[in-house]
Amino acid sequence: MSTFTIGAMNQLGDALENAGFSAEEVTKLKQFNNLKGIRDILNGRAEIKYPEHLIDCDSAPFVPEGFTLVSHKKGGMWKWNPSVPFYLSKKQKKGGYSVGTDLQKELEGQPVLNANVLDYLLAHPELIPESWKGKAIFFWGTIYRDSSGSLCVRYLRWSGSEWGWIYYYLGLDFYGNDPAALAS
Repeated sequence: MSTFTIGAMNQLGDALENAGFSAEEVTKLKQFNNLKGIRDILNGRAEIKYPEHLIDCDSAPFVPEGFTLVSHKKGGMWKWNPSVPFYLSKKQKKGGYSVGTDLQKELEGQPVLNANVLDYLLAHPELIPESWKGKAIFFWGTIYRDSSGSLCVRYLRWSGSEWGWIYYYLGLDFYGNDPAALAS
């Protein structure tokens, strides 16, 4: 029998629910073999260290079938940061659009992220910030040519149920919800 009051247990249950715990996770917590470690964190004797996500932006990017690689801006080993800054042209910021070929020129010299970051995020969708939903996040560091000969860039998007990638032609218009992802 527990020495904790029903009130204390209800407080814990409310806190777990507010933190987004599922019933399965509460069961895992009960079975967790290091509850003392959690207690040490609560009492300031230990800390949580999240794993670093290092992305090799120098490696050869994924090239979709039927595409060829035109350019790939290398970026070394890049440490994932959920506060990735975005770039929008002046026209995009004012509610207008920029043609992709103009935007490509404008992005020269900017620390644009390449498609290796896109593919890493697709392999680890839990890292993608909720705030990215509703946007098309472009990875301008890698430019492709499709089978018809048109230049394109891949982007990350939320489909309503999962994250995926699509490509967009550089000859088309890029609006305010089409930011370029930059290295921080």
